[in-house]
Amino acid sequence: MRLFAALLILLLAACARPVDPGVTELTYASPYSPNHPFSKADQEWMAFVEKRSDGRIRIRPVWSGALLSSDMSMEELRHGVADIGLITPIYVRGGTHLIRIQSGFYQGADSVESQVALYGCIASANPQVGHELAGLKVLAVQGGTLPGLVTANRQVRSLEDIKGLRIRAPTELLSVLDSLGADPVNMPMGEVYSAMAKGVIDGVIAPEDTFKSLHFAEISKHFYQIAVPRGAYPARAMSEKRWNALSEADRQVLTDGIVVWEAALARQVRAAVEKGKAEAVAAKVTFNPASVADQQRFDAIYLRDSEANARGLAAYGIDGEAAFRSARAAVKGRDRITCGSGT
Repeated sequence: MRLFAALLILLLAACARPVDPGVTELTYASPYSPNHPFSKADQEWMAFVEKRSDGRIRIRPVWSGALLSSDMSMEELRHGVADIGLITPIYVRGGTHLIRIQSGFYQGADSVESQVALYGCIASANPQVGHELAGLKVLAVQGGTLPGLVTANRQVRSLEDIKGLRIRAPTELLSVLDSLGADPVNMPMGEVYSAMAKGVIDGVIAPEDTFKSLHFAEISKHFYQIAVPRGAYPARAMSEKRWNALSEADRQVLTDGIVVWEAALARQVRAAVEKGKAEAVAAKVTFNPASVADQQRFDAIYLRDSEANARGLAAYGIDGEAAFRSARAAVKGRDRITCGSGT
């Protein structure tokens, strides 16, 4: 039903706005509003594409989830609901087992650039990543700043204080938090505000930008600065069928735009963190640093569970251990990523 409605929207839009001769119009769909930091990066990319193509390519954005859903965006792109879209393969329902689990292989890749580079190493060494992205052309990989623990009322000063807390976390951290005595749950980030406000959960693993972008400063009092590794993932993609229908010149413009989009996302992510920190300070949120011992303990559990999650992919016929080893081999030191001939 949703797919039919989205196609109807596209049909009506096409009828209402004819495309000029010699111009290729591509629809871009995002679940975010045009003022969201991710959307601002998207708009930088759109401006680049139109300028680089001398107006030959025009991007028509559709914001706020009007076309693509968050959990079915990849399939919807494959079916032509939009030409290009924001995708979240780490949250889709099935079919992206390795992409979801590989997001837990990033210990040592703290910067956005390092995360994007490490994803490239993992993808190039493991064909399964390409299989899971079949039918799509990736136009940008996205990383992010390292999250910590946001709590509504309980102040966390050490890992011991996490025991008994009901915490929303991504899939790769569920077993880590369970090992620390917490009660981890996974739910869409869009539901976290309401869940914390109502006391359904005590906290959420999230970066500091969420104090402003998701309004967590309104409902939380504390931030535990345990550095939680986070991974990169393909975040902007195009229907492969639509990609193949473009001219070689148009494909080159979009290829040139990959680094532009990724750099814009990195800038916007960092700017959002600074705004989030300011919002938290204004709301008198307490910032509690993690001790060196607690950080080392957390990192050891994280790495152990990441390898266990990789082994678990064997149930799907996927050699997750090979992917894990390729990721660890590529991390030569803090934010030093090397694979093949590139660093």
